[in-house]
Amino acid sequence: MNILHIAIGLFALAAVFGLIVLLKVLKGEATPKPAVFIHGLIAASGLGLLLYYVAMNSDKAPVSSLVIFVIAALGGFILFFLDMSKKPLPKALALIHAGAAVVGLSLLVMFVAGI
Repeated sequence: MNILHIAIGLFALAAVFGLIVLLKVLKGEATPKPAVFIHGLIAASGLGLLLYYVAMNSDKAPVSSLVIFVIAALGGFILFFLDMSKKPLPKALALIHAGAAVVGLSLLVMFVAGI
């Protein structure tokens, strides 16, 4: 198993916790803080592994996936800081964040599969 398989597993696990948080945001309910923190830590770990892989394999690397995940992470940071300051979370931003992450993960899976 290589580093990209681990990153995919981390991103998939982060998606499970992200879905828990997203459903609460869409319902206008308070986010479960353990899920918020676990989601962020796992996603950041996956992003770190992906960044490391791209840095070490610049000739053939999933750069498009990395760029999309960075965009998703920026949206995630905004959502996190709004949530921690007890401000309302924009549903559109939460959906964009989730959508970007799904695209990033899809691109990464296609890269690993050779598609």
